[in-house]
Amino acid sequence: MYQTEINLHRNLLHKTSDTPITLGADKAYDVTQFVHDLRDRSVTPHIAIDGHLSKTGTPRKTAIDRRTTRHIGYDISQRCRKRIEEVFGWIKSSAGLAKVKLRGRDRVDAAFTLALAAYNLVRLPKLLGAVT
Repeated sequence: MYQTEINLHRNLLHKTSDTPITLGADKAYDVTQFVHDLRDRSVTPHIAIDGHLSKTGTPRKTAIDRRTTRHIGYDISQRCRKRIEEVFGWIKSSAGLAKVKLRGRDRVDAAFTLALAAYNLVRLPKLLGAVT
């Protein structure tokens, strides 16, 4: 599990205003203690639900309850998250950046930027078709 990442997120989340805060996260963060810590800080967890089945065939228990999933904001958050993840999935598979073979942050940044530019070029005909 990503215990170090979870601890880092716990330390970074400090509520500084009265506006509602949400946190979107991967299904790996669908952990009871992490969700409880978010709620203690008045942060609404928009975490993807891990829908895997257990060895007995029953759905895995989730830490996200109806308090969160019943709101339209949760559905919108999950759709936005999916669109963002599609970009990274394309970069890993089609652009060949699943395993970066470069050294140095500047070179990796350049390769990532080039991959994003290529993704935008692939999307361009679809976006232009939607305008007309």
